[in-house]
Amino acid sequence: MTPIFFPDLRLNADVTGPQGGAPLVLIHALGTSLAIWDDLLPLLPRGLRILRLDLRGHGQSDTPPGPYAMGALIRDVERLMDHFAMTGAVVLGLSIGGLVAQGLAVKRLDLVRAMILSNTAAKIGRPEQWHERIAAVRAGGMAALHDATMDRWLGRKWKESQHLARLSSGFLATAPEGWMGCAAAIAGTDFYETTATLTLPTLAIAGANDGATPPDLVRETAELIRGHRFALMRGAGHLPMVEKPAEYAALLNQFLTEIGHV
Repeated sequence: MTPIFFPDLRLNADVTGPQGGAPLVLIHALGTSLAIWDDLLPLLPRGLRILRLDLRGHGQSDTPPGPYAMGALIRDVERLMDHFAMTGAVVLGLSIGGLVAQGLAVKRLDLVRAMILSNTAAKIGRPEQWHERIAAVRAGGMAALHDATMDRWLGRKWKESQHLARLSSGFLATAPEGWMGCAAAIAGTDFYETTATLTLPTLAIAGANDGATPPDLVRETAELIRGHRFALMRGAGHLPMVEKPAEYAALLNQFLTEIGHV
C-alpha cells in the first residue's frame, strides 16, 4: 500500500505487477475498499500492472468534508493514473466505481482503452433514495443502513452468506462522512447522455441476485455502448468478485484476451 499525497488529499493506492505491464485499474464500490479485490488478484494474468485504490472517504484514503462531486472522484482516479504513468488502461469499475469509470472514459480517452462495468449503471437509484440513506447515516451511523445494504448486496438470504462477516466488517468500518460524501455524488450523477457517446470495448457484468444494481439496469447501461459484451452471473449479488471470484476472473480474462490486452 502506498499513500499518494496531492495538495488537497492523500489517496491510498496499491500497484502490483511488472513495470510496463498492461495496465488494469480497479475501482471499488461504496462502503468497501480496495480489499474487495483481494481474492481476484491471484486469478488474473501475471503480466498485468494493476492499480487498486481507496476512493476518498474510504479505506485508508483521506476523508475530506462532504458532500463530494462525482467530478472530484473522477479527478482522484485521473491523478493517480497520471502519477503512475498509466495510459491505455482497462478500467474496471464496481458500482460507484463504474460511474467513475464512465466519467473518466468520457474525459480522458488517452487513459482508458476499455471498460469493465461491474454491477453498475449510468444512473444508480433516485436522488431522494440517496438523500434518505444519507439522513439515516447522519442520524445513526453506518449501522443504520447495515441490514438493508447487506440485503441489497447478497440477496434475501444474506444472513446465511459465508461472506457476510467480511462484507459487514468492511461496511461498518467505512467513515460515515466518506460514505455520505460519495452517496451524494451518486445522487447527483446521471451519465446516460455522455455514456451513450462512448464506443470503446466494454464488458458489463451483472449479478442475478443484485438488489442494488439489478441485471436489467446493468444491461440498459451496457446497451448505450456500441459493441458491448454483457455477462450475467447466476448465484451472485452486488459483489461477485467476493462471492464467485474464479467465475468473475474467467469473464475478465476472456475479455482482456479478446481485446488483445493480455
